[in-house]
Amino acid sequence: MSEELMNRKGRVLTGIVVSDKNDKTIVVRVETLVQHPLLKKYVRRRNKFTAHDPQNECGIGDKVKIIEYRPLSRNKRWHLVSILEKAV
Repeated sequence: MSEELMNRKGRVLTGIVVSDKNDKTIVVRVETLVQHPLLKKYVRRRNKFTAHDPQNECGIGDKVKIIEYRPLSRNKRWHLVSILEKAV
């Protein structure tokens, strides 16, 4: 399944799982650095994305890779590709 997902078009993001309470759903926090237009200082921006986890294999603190996917519910538009690093 992950090979099939990686061949799709769409954004691929890496983030940390902050919640896994829902069934087959994880919430992933993605951090990006954006340069402030006036101060030219880099500011850390954080976004939360709800992603589909079909096997319920992720836990809180795991570093994961997610990809843009078709809408699965009201908020889920991302799909888990792989777990890069398990939490201790």
